[in-house]
Amino acid sequence: MAAEEVLLSTSRLRLTPWAAADAPAALEIFGRPEVARWLTPAVEPIHSEADMRTALEQWATDDAVADTPVGHWAVRRRDDDAVVGSITLRRMPPHHEDLELAWQFTPEHWGHGYATEAARAVAAWAFGNSARELFAVMRPANERAKKLARRLGMQWVGETDKYYDLRLQVFRLQPSELVVPAEG
Repeated sequence: MAAEEVLLSTSRLRLTPWAAADAPAALEIFGRPEVARWLTPAVEPIHSEADMRTALEQWATDDAVADTPVGHWAVRRRDDDAVVGSITLRRMPPHHEDLELAWQFTPEHWGHGYATEAARAVAAWAFGNSARELFAVMRPANERAKKLARRLGMQWVGETDKYYDLRLQVFRLQPSELVVPAEG
């Protein structure tokens, strides 16, 4: 996010950079086994608020020097400011060329459309700020992630072990493919 702080919003959500004070809420996402099982090795397991705080501080440091549109956001409901999830845009190893769109939400907030809404907002912002394509990578058994990728308009491009030394499904999104819901 370089030197600027990027705030995004939708009709139901606010996306803000993570802060160290968000560690308890972030741990409710990244510390949950049903979420964390899909994240390693891109995000190492986090078991305590102190470890979560360290991760959040590292993300803030990384985001401060990264080229746009890289960033990490806390996803908050507008009506009560509760943190319901996380959205990330990061350069993927090994060559840090491909831009990954990643999402993690607490199980209590699955099925409400928050992940799709937040990911759509971040993708639209990224495309408006130099991104030509975004990728989502996931383990073959992660059906929830595949469905969300398709709701965004992402196209399946195959499997690879290029990223994170794992066999992963790869989905790609280009600006013209981003599914934007009709206003109603």
